[in-house]
Amino acid sequence: MMSLIRLFAKNQWQVTFATPAQSTNYNHDLTTEGIEVQTISINDSTFDSFVSQLNPTAVLYDRFMMEEQFGWRVAEAVPTALQILDTEDLQCLRNARHNALKEDREFSFNDLNSELARREIASIYRCDLSLIISDFEIELLQNHFSLDPQLLIRIPFMLDLGKLKEDALAYSERNHFITIGNLRHAPNWDSVLYLQKIWPLIRHHLPQAELHIYGAYTPPKATALNSPSNGFLIKDRADDVDQVMKHARVCLSPLRFGAGIKGKFIDAMRMKTPIVTTDIGAEGMTFGQPWPGFVANSPEEIANSAIDLYQNQATWEAKQKLCHPLLIESYDAAKIGKTLLERVESLLTDIDAHRSKNFIGGMLKHHSMRSTKFMSKWIEEKNRQSARDIAK
Repeated sequence: MMSLIRLFAKNQWQVTFATPAQSTNYNHDLTTEGIEVQTISINDSTFDSFVSQLNPTAVLYDRFMMEEQFGWRVAEAVPTALQILDTEDLQCLRNARHNALKEDREFSFNDLNSELARREIASIYRCDLSLIISDFEIELLQNHFSLDPQLLIRIPFMLDLGKLKEDALAYSERNHFITIGNLRHAPNWDSVLYLQKIWPLIRHHLPQAELHIYGAYTPPKATALNSPSNGFLIKDRADDVDQVMKHARVCLSPLRFGAGIKGKFIDAMRMKTPIVTTDIGAEGMTFGQPWPGFVANSPEEIANSAIDLYQNQATWEAKQKLCHPLLIESYDAAKIGKTLLERVESLLTDIDAHRSKNFIGGMLKHHSMRSTKFMSKWIEEKNRQSARDIAK
């Protein structure tokens, strides 16, 4: 999201960041970058006057739930505004894989025929353009859900390659394994539980090694797993991901479900830290380039790969050399940003013609957004009545 905001601002667009989310101590101060920040509320008609006065040329939604909440209001107040959905990752895919894992069976594409998928795909249809983070998800949307390629564009993470540092700590200067991620995010928490099975296999061969697990919003159930005697260390939030990542010898994150592409692995590659993960973890990230580490899927295979990478310097150095070439080839902000801006500018020149080819999207706006609209108005009126009752 920061990459997108900076891209639009660099292109001399006036950017307003409107959010219903609560502020925290970890918020980036967008005003320091000349970005206006506006607090908005869900199920509240004050948004209508706000967006009417703002009169945006384009509106970008962060995940489909925001489009569900505000898309119909934007369409009514500013019908000419280009509506863009940043999916981040396909939540219906992540949810379907999670359900299959909980039921101890293989994921099937039939699992995607869910209510969540219907909501998410409907949101993509209603928007003029959706940003899809991986080629795997682009293919899924086109082949399984039959979406028109003109509604989609692949936009992975965008990195300023000028900030990539060629110097990195050597093999002998690094120690231990690292994994990192919000521990209230289901795929990350499952990965930590899976590591409980894998780590003893690694520790048996590497008795001095430690696994450092960093996670924002660490719940008590995670801190309860902290075991210094076994080298299984729950570290809570990392103040600086670069510092902890660059000192680790191996990034170990055996994800068993999820979607999109993984920021933790981008961070590892930036710091030239080789990675051991699963097919799910590496999915959609290489774009034909070799993986800078190992991909394995059973506890034994993951452990053996981690042990080999950790103790074999020649192997480690060979994998480390793959980190930056992959980033340079596939995550160049200059190239990706140019592609996105050209697509947006093209749509803005004739949005009516583009929308006329998206009959399903128009139909969904007519029907499903009517239900969303009146549900929202009902909730708003209910909230007003509750406020009146409290006032009495």
